[in-house]
Amino acid sequence: MALAVAMVLSACGNSDPLASTGSCEGDGLVVGSADFQESETVAHIYAEALRINGFGVDTRLRIGSREAYVPALRGCSISVIPEYTGNLLQYLDKTATAATTAEVNQALASALGADLAIAAPAPAEDSDAVVVTKATAEKWNLTTIADLAPHSAEVKFGAPAEFAERTGGLPGLKKNYGLDIPRDNFVPIADGGGPATVRALVEGQVTAADIFTTSQAILENNLVVLADPKHNFPAQNVVPLFNAKKKSDKATKVLDAVSAKLTTEGLLKLNEAVSGKTKTEPKAAALDWLRAQGLDRPIS
Repeated sequence: MALAVAMVLSACGNSDPLASTGSCEGDGLVVGSADFQESETVAHIYAEALRINGFGVDTRLRIGSREAYVPALRGCSISVIPEYTGNLLQYLDKTATAATTAEVNQALASALGADLAIAAPAPAEDSDAVVVTKATAEKWNLTTIADLAPHSAEVKFGAPAEFAERTGGLPGLKKNYGLDIPRDNFVPIADGGGPATVRALVEGQVTAADIFTTSQAILENNLVVLADPKHNFPAQNVVPLFNAKKKSDKATKVLDAVSAKLTTEGLLKLNEAVSGKTKTEPKAAALDWLRAQGLDRPIS
């Protein structure tokens, strides 16, 4: 399954998005995205907003996980990418314990180092979540992640490969809730909680999965998000992450204006437009959103 998904993603995105060596020189910007639909859509919003405001912009989309795109950002193969504050913090600082929005933002400012920089985080938040089918929730009387722990030996867990090692992944679930997934029961699925992950869950190939809370598939498939009272998954506000050398006052002003308008409800609507019945192309959805927010003209 993982191989098939990887092949599909390769076909959908650039064949080698990081083929050329990056350069931090010049005023042009390269906007990247991770390998899931929401990131690609928000990347198009960033790219189009920057173009409207006079920037020369290229895009390199569907790069992969942050284990791939953060090094690309540091090397200037890309200039800016949509990120999520909590997961970025845990990637940069494996010992981080911040959970709330304020705590995460404060800790992230210290963890970025000299080569990375952020603009203002958006109110929009999209967190990882442990998700099960309604049938599984009713069978085991599940409401929180802790309720799943007694069934650890029976649980097949689907998530991106890196989830097995991340602080907020399997190690965090074991530490915070006693959910101890046997190594042979972890099923790597390389679509960032997307259609392949949902299909594996609905068809019973996995028992639980890491799916983002703004996924339309949760409502469409009557899935159950297990509560996370111990904040295993920290606050996850959308934030532009720059190579520090490519962050200018003008670019920051543009993306701050975007972030100020980007809400969780807005993310849900964007995801519905792209992944729902209309199947709007991400770039078209981005342009529609910019028009609706009055950001389809240069910022004064």
